[in-house]
Amino acid sequence: MARAKLILICQCGGEFVRKDDGTLSYTGGDAHAVDINHETLIDDLKLKLAEMCNLGYKSLCIKYFLPGNRRTLITLSSDKDLKRMYEFHGNVVTADVFVMGKAGFDAEEALNTLQRACGIKPADSVTPIAASSTSAVVFHADANHSVAVNSPIAPSDVNTAVVLAPQQAGSIISAKEGTQSASGVAHTSNTFPAFTDHADAITSKPTGSISLAADASVHSLDKNDMDSTPAGVISSSPNGSISVAADASVHSLDIIDMDCTPADTVKKRRRTAAWKIGPDGPTIVSVKDDIGDKGKPTSRKKNTVNYKTAPKTDNEDQQEEIVPCKDSNSIDPIQAILGPSNDVPSEELVTLWKDGITGVGQEFTSVLEFRDVLQKYAIAHRFMYRLKKNDTNRASCICIAEACSWRIQASWDSSMEKFVIKKMEKRHTCEGESWKFYHPKKNWLVSIIKDRLTDNPHLKPKEIVNSILQDFGITVNYTQVRRGIEDAKEQLMGSYKEAYNQLPWFCEKMAEANPGSNIRLFTGEDGRFQRLFECFHASIHGFQNGCRPIIFLDSMSLKSKYHETFFAATALDGDDGAFPVAFAIVDTENDDNWHWFLDQLRSAVSTTQSLTIVFDREKGLEKLVTEVFENAHHGYSMHHLLRSFKKNLRPPFHGDGKGSLLSCFVAAAQSLRLDGFKYFTDQIKQVSSHAYDWVLQIEQECWTNVFFKGEHYNHITVDVAETYANWIEEMRALPMIRKIEVLSSKLMELINTRRTDSCTWSTELTPSKEEKLQEKMLQAGRLKVLFSTDTLFEVHNDSINVVDLNKGECSCLDWKSTGLPCCHVIAVFNCTGRNVYDFCSRYYKVDNFRSTYSESITTVAVPFKPLDSDKIDSEAENVLPPSISRPQSHDKENQKKTKGVAKKEVFCSNCKETGHNKATCKAGS
Repeated sequence: MARAKLILICQCGGEFVRKDDGTLSYTGGDAHAVDINHETLIDDLKLKLAEMCNLGYKSLCIKYFLPGNRRTLITLSSDKDLKRMYEFHGNVVTADVFVMGKAGFDAEEALNTLQRACGIKPADSVTPIAASSTSAVVFHADANHSVAVNSPIAPSDVNTAVVLAPQQAGSIISAKEGTQSASGVAHTSNTFPAFTDHADAITSKPTGSISLAADASVHSLDKNDMDSTPAGVISSSPNGSISVAADASVHSLDIIDMDCTPADTVKKRRRTAAWKIGPDGPTIVSVKDDIGDKGKPTSRKKNTVNYKTAPKTDNEDQQEEIVPCKDSNSIDPIQAILGPSNDVPSEELVTLWKDGITGVGQEFTSVLEFRDVLQKYAIAHRFMYRLKKNDTNRASCICIAEACSWRIQASWDSSMEKFVIKKMEKRHTCEGESWKFYHPKKNWLVSIIKDRLTDNPHLKPKEIVNSILQDFGITVNYTQVRRGIEDAKEQLMGSYKEAYNQLPWFCEKMAEANPGSNIRLFTGEDGRFQRLFECFHASIHGFQNGCRPIIFLDSMSLKSKYHETFFAATALDGDDGAFPVAFAIVDTENDDNWHWFLDQLRSAVSTTQSLTIVFDREKGLEKLVTEVFENAHHGYSMHHLLRSFKKNLRPPFHGDGKGSLLSCFVAAAQSLRLDGFKYFTDQIKQVSSHAYDWVLQIEQECWTNVFFKGEHYNHITVDVAETYANWIEEMRALPMIRKIEVLSSKLMELINTRRTDSCTWSTELTPSKEEKLQEKMLQAGRLKVLFSTDTLFEVHNDSINVVDLNKGECSCLDWKSTGLPCCHVIAVFNCTGRNVYDFCSRYYKVDNFRSTYSESITTVAVPFKPLDSDKIDSEAENVLPPSISRPQSHDKENQKKTKGVAKKEVFCSNCKETGHNKATCKAGS
């Protein structure tokens, strides 16, 4: 039976101690138990642990050990990581996790962070309340006046009504205490909305909190009736609190648990009633918990928490009191306007901005807040303004159109400690002429772009230009958006320039965390970044103890702002998987940097074995490889040769046609005998003489098994560096130091995953080699063996092959080439009672594979913000980004290569001649 849950033993407050054998132990602190299953989300778990361990949600970090490995800690940072951990522990009932972070849990901050990170939205639809065009929901009022926000009320299936009564002066309570502040509310009214309901009503409570009520019908209630408060009747009290009784027999409203934790609140966000900002202000939304709904399921990212629960009073059985969160976009319109907008549809966002400026007396916390709200207000109303006076104490603006009457003045009020609008003329006489000259400010454009990139990090500038025009009617040019993208990414992911300055610190920490590693950073005389080399101890150990002596070299662009190049050295493990040996990042790709990289590689992976170095023929690395690795063999990558072969194919094609050329080329490369090589090259010649000439001009000793003297490798026809390419594409937008951090984490994850997978293997050879050996065993059953001596045999089938056990050879040459006994040798072993696995190459043994991945990489977390100056050695060098020098145009390179070469000839598919095509062929006329 599958395991239903996994119990996490959550330890916090202690510290890790490394033992002499390299393993880690955790001492001190407290422990708590939490249940999870395969559907548990990482955000829910983090909230629960942050509250349980009294740690800050933002700083919370969860780590664990893989089963059987106490050397390397794995970080849980996503839902995928959590599910992987759940799967790694198989049928185990409990698992240890270690929780770290800054002390002090703030529930409000945690919920706000979760909303911003997940792009959560309150509800999918607004349920109107009751029929009225002038009614309002009052948020706060003092003894002299009451402040309200207009809200249209229409018939509803749920018929939920909420009214907030006036509040005495000085009775404002913060959101943490359970009530809503008055700042930012829009319109003023001295009357309550009139509701009448003989069965239900709203009853005031002295706690300053809100309750919801539902009934089959809602009528009007006269203000004079507020004095009497029978069960289910509305009344007011001086402290501005209200409650709503519910007739459960007619409609049931979702019960809000007043004692639930923030983590529980997040889990219930799909069912909780919420505020909704509409064109005319906030309204209450009741989200139905309809299990049988056949519509599309609501995405977790489209839900949000809009309520903070308050304690329930002793004498209420069917009433629940809830208090809107302080940062709820429906309660505080100013904060809604200034807050993240990626979770609000564009049309609703513009509608919200229209009500940002309401008139004289409106208060703001600072002049910066006033400017931001005014800018969005101008965009929503489609006009442009100019600041006549603009400082920290006052701001005066007029419409940019001449003779237009619109103007606004605001200044700092020291008695209220608020920035207050003193004068405003709302009417425009320019008839929208100023909008023709509108140019958005940089900070607004960056904020919009940042919201777009949060949803889709790979948006192109042109796509953002089109979306801004469609959503806001504002035309921005490509250059503005491109620069805005750079600023937005810097705000989201950190500074590109500062990332280079953190490299010395990061390299030092990585070397400390991974003893025996070779990590080196080089800068120029001007302090600019030039080269970075990383070869972890886990990679060195794996290559020297478990990999065949073959290294593939490759390079690719990092696709970043400064056009750096990535160098990679990759080996093959016992299952023919790519094993990362070392990588480097250089400012540009040239012979000097390649020579430096090869020098570093030689010193890092020093070995007595003769190496085989494989690279792209077009890189021209033969001379450099020979200089650095004097006794090594070098060959050309089959993946790159095949790509070049396809590029150079030219018609006409005869015989089997173009489709047969690739297979013949691979067969020629992998042929073990000279007659086999000649046979397949002749097949190529019969199809295309041009392709045949191209094949023969390649140095045969660098790519064919017949002539190559080193370790055979050309059975690998895929791109060995494809894994690196995929990782680079994922992190192309990250600053340099975060690129290296992600690369290190990916390498750590790859090593840990393969080590874990190999623990489940029950065969003696790795899976791919075991499968090939089994195929050969089946073939061996049909062969006839003749004994010449005790060690010399003849194996008969369609041909005769000689097996010499003393030399470890078979005349078919397959045993020596692949490292696995061929079918002829296996037939001999079957007759002589030998164990076939004893004669397989050690590189293919499962024990050897496990040794390859026995060591681990320890990563170092990079702080989001630049390190404090006191944490950086004052004598440490400052590293500047490399000079931006774009790679030489490929078109110019191609022009140089093709200079003096004839253009591609036109080929006729009708008469098979060149110089014309089928349309102009005269052979058929």
